[in-house]
Amino acid sequence: LPPLGADELLTRFVRLLDVVAGRTTYLALLAQYPQAFARVLRLLAASRWATDYLVRHPILLDELLDDRLTSLTNETPVDWSAWRKEVEHHLAELLGDDERAMNVTRDAHHAQVFRLLVADLDGRLSVERLADHLSALADALLEIVLRHVWRGFARRHRDAPQFAVVAYGKLGGKELGYASDLDLIFLFDDEHPDAPEIYALFARRLINWLTARTSSGTLFEIDLRLRPNGNSGLLVSERGAFERYQRNEDGRGAWTWEHQALTRARFCAGDPLLGARFENLRNEVLARPRAEDALRADVLAMRRRMHEGHPNKSRLFDLKHDPGGMVDIEFVVQYLVLAHSHAHAQLLGNLGNIALLRIAGDLGLADAALARSVADAYRTYRRLQHGLRLNAESEEAAPARVELARVRAEVQNVRDLWRAVFGAGDESRK
Repeated sequence: LPPLGADELLTRFVRLLDVVAGRTTYLALLAQYPQAFARVLRLLAASRWATDYLVRHPILLDELLDDRLTSLTNETPVDWSAWRKEVEHHLAELLGDDERAMNVTRDAHHAQVFRLLVADLDGRLSVERLADHLSALADALLEIVLRHVWRGFARRHRDAPQFAVVAYGKLGGKELGYASDLDLIFLFDDEHPDAPEIYALFARRLINWLTARTSSGTLFEIDLRLRPNGNSGLLVSERGAFERYQRNEDGRGAWTWEHQALTRARFCAGDPLLGARFENLRNEVLARPRAEDALRADVLAMRRRMHEGHPNKSRLFDLKHDPGGMVDIEFVVQYLVLAHSHAHAQLLGNLGNIALLRIAGDLGLADAALARSVADAYRTYRRLQHGLRLNAESEEAAPARVELARVRAEVQNVRDLWRAVFGAGDESRK
């Protein structure tokens, strides 16, 4: 077992017993299967987050007897399409019974997360591979819910909606964590005269399905602030209007920071033709030639705003927000994509920060050795952040901070790359 005081382990075990005490099936499972009991103790000892997850969803104890629980590794492919079809098969019998259908999706999602969690805590999944799986699982759930909600939607006017879900942020970059929000926008491309109203109602229904708390818990928290014009904008954007906004055709469109966000955006569910149009637009907008001085000034201004919004008065290093941390790496990558993808289409792929840094180094847009060192730093930061969150006091997003000595070399490499890309004139970072 990982180092954990006996008192804390006992406290975690008592919390679980309090939940299952009235359920003789679970008590019998722990009593009759020593291997299952030992695995529960390992989970409780390894992670506060795992303890909370089991306490909220004790039905997951059934998964301890599933052979698939110990089969997942970095090299193991997961057929998310087959899994999605299996869940959709169960939902087909529940059309009109929203509460039971919501519980089916939640139970299926929790079971998959639990399998990933066990593999993670066993050391069978890297942080990157775990994020890939969690992101693919979220994609599959979004597609499942979208299809099911449309089938039971009173205003349905066609067999399949001309509607797409676009992911930004961690889901867009395939860096999803266990408790990450989903940053989404919704698009439609439909000439029906009532299409704006129909798809706005549909989007609200979809959001409710994803976020409502049932007896089986919740699926996701949804953040829609990245849609055009933010919280004041329309819930669903018509495709043509969204294209004009991103192209800034009337001078009142997307800001530079929105194009920074677009570097991590991707189509993830819905109408594939509309999704393809979004991907084409994304590539077109990102590949637009830009005046590098103006771009650099805009990116630095946004970085200063973020820095000011996340002050760190502790003696620890904030892995995400402090100079030399994860946000610096992300801003460097976003700048390189926006500044150079017009000449280097290799940068347009939504490949993640690590791969894009290495590509930039290979292209000579940054010192290759330094770019690789910073890519390694990003991997180290993600691993440390992940470990801290697994044992955080609560699920609230407390800053992930460590002693600077643990990451001094990584911080120096990031700051060296930052100066090489942006220069040394950003006084707010000193």
